[in-house]
Amino acid sequence: MQTQKSEPQLNNLNGGATRPFGYKDKFGYLLGDFGNDFTFILVSGYLMVFYTDIFGLNPAAVGTLFMVARFWDAITDVLLGRFIDSRKNTKNGKFKPWIARMSLPVVISCVLLFLPIGGMNDGFLLAYAYVTYILYGMMYTGVNIPYGSMAAVISGDSVHRTSLSGWRTMGATSANLAINALAPLIIFVDNELSANRVFMITVVFAVLAFACYVGCVKLTQERIVNPESKPGEKSILKTLKGIGKNVPFITILIASLLFMMNMLLVMTVNVYLFKDYFGSAGVMSIFGLLQGGTTFLAMPTLAKLVKKFGKKEVGLAGLFIAGFIYVLLFFIQGISLVPFLVIYSIGLIGFSYYNLILWAYVTDALDYQEYLVGTREDGTVYAVFTFVRKIGSALAGGLGGFALAYIGYKSGAPSQTEEVKDGIYMLGTLVPGLIYLLVFFILFFFYPLNKKRTEEFSAELAERRANKANQ
Repeated sequence: MQTQKSEPQLNNLNGGATRPFGYKDKFGYLLGDFGNDFTFILVSGYLMVFYTDIFGLNPAAVGTLFMVARFWDAITDVLLGRFIDSRKNTKNGKFKPWIARMSLPVVISCVLLFLPIGGMNDGFLLAYAYVTYILYGMMYTGVNIPYGSMAAVISGDSVHRTSLSGWRTMGATSANLAINALAPLIIFVDNELSANRVFMITVVFAVLAFACYVGCVKLTQERIVNPESKPGEKSILKTLKGIGKNVPFITILIASLLFMMNMLLVMTVNVYLFKDYFGSAGVMSIFGLLQGGTTFLAMPTLAKLVKKFGKKEVGLAGLFIAGFIYVLLFFIQGISLVPFLVIYSIGLIGFSYYNLILWAYVTDALDYQEYLVGTREDGTVYAVFTFVRKIGSALAGGLGGFALAYIGYKSGAPSQTEEVKDGIYMLGTLVPGLIYLLVFFILFFFYPLNKKRTEEFSAELAERRANKANQ
């Protein structure tokens, strides 16, 4: 395709031209998020309940921990992104070497999170939680920032970008499926969390995550190489000014903050929803299968729908469906488990379409930054994006813990009151439904890159790259 031909080429180790974009890149990029989410989804879905039910910590204290740690994560994202952008390209690219360096530290730090500790007081356990959770966040940043930034330099072709977004989400979904479908069957015994089993499965997932990172590094290829900048050509002030003019990026930042906050809130509350409201933590396995199944169902139609209607349009439709279904479920309280899951599945289909296409929005916004300022600073700009997502995750972690405390959830209690169960149901349906609808309206009114506009600016940017490469 024309846009791909205009991409500056990165030479291989043997001195020849790099291979064309293909399934190796797609599968390798899938493995990257597969590895990421082997630890990230495990932590997001089960660390709160591990801290409340195994360590016996107050949910409000855990919420404060999550907020503090994730705010710090957000800061380190920007610092690392800026640092990577200041490094020179290597013969293996700019971003892949960082994934290789940081893959082992992140999986070790994840294992430390779920280490069973007995005989210690609450103060020690809370301090241990702070140290290990903040450490994990910093190590995860070391892998995730270069991984996310790399998508924009694997290919400059819009169709390839959409494909990478879909394959990335498929990787995350596969990890989600493995964790949410398999883990509840192992880590819960008689509807109670088992500390030793959690630790065992964490070790298994950590080993698998490391193997996935190795595969990502081996199979992907960075192709777009921005020329080394002249002294003073790049500055954080110039980058921030460009971001200030980048309406697509600012809009997706706001939408992503809310979306990330909502997604993590749902992941946190769902454990309590099935364990306490429906009385069966094992149902999390069925939920995991449904979530993975709807994503795999949506994936084959994604490219055709995007080609016909555009990325913005397909994502908006998915958000509206998800928000509507969540709100609908709230108004039919008292619903039994099977009908709940059937209706919920419809919402998951809408969620899947938006989630599959999200990273294509981000790479388009990164390109629009280059379109505005004339240089690529993918590490910094992507780090700003993850900074906002971490703020969302901080708010989600804090709100989840505070909300559970507010509705009266009692850590370690054999059962919760009916009022608490109703509060959990509201947190798992109405609240996420309203947030999804809010994200829908933000993108509908303010995100400017519809199908036509994306094609126009992408063609102009490809022509600029071609002219620069021929100079």
